[in-house]
Amino acid sequence: MTVKKKMWREKLCTARKPKLVDVPKKWVNTMGHGKMLILTPQIIDNYIKGIAKGKLTTVTALREGFAKKYGADFTCPISTGIFIWICANCAEEEKAQGIKNISPYWRVLKEGGKLNTKYPGGVKHQAAMLHNDGFTVIKGKTEYSWIVKDYERHIAEF
Repeated sequence: MTVKKKMWREKLCTARKPKLVDVPKKWVNTMGHGKMLILTPQIIDNYIKGIAKGKLTTVTALREGFAKKYGADFTCPISTGIFIWICANCAEEEKAQGIKNISPYWRVLKEGGKLNTKYPGGVKHQAAMLHNDGFTVIKGKTEYSWIVKDYERHIAEF
């Protein structure tokens, strides 16, 4: 029996609800005690869709904004990264289907304005999309060090 692979849209649209949990014991030494927020792919996707052309955000700014909004000490870095990756792949899946209004995931940068090597098409694709938005990408020695020039000036309000 063959199991049908889920489409990215199915992974994005789940019945999950955001939740506050205690910081896992194995993380207390690095994160501290407190409440950790676990978002959903849809919440992150809705936020990303609201990032206007000419604006950017970082994963950390996104996590801090949601933690404040939900009264958490911080937002889970692992699930947030996975959910952003789901949003990115869903957007590319939709683009391939001819859908025009996709989530502009390429506007979500890593810390320091770095591009994300894990996005669909890697940093070259993200750099091209950012260039289409009017940004300048500075290529580093490796793809892990490509950054958006003056990214700080373009960070969207949460």
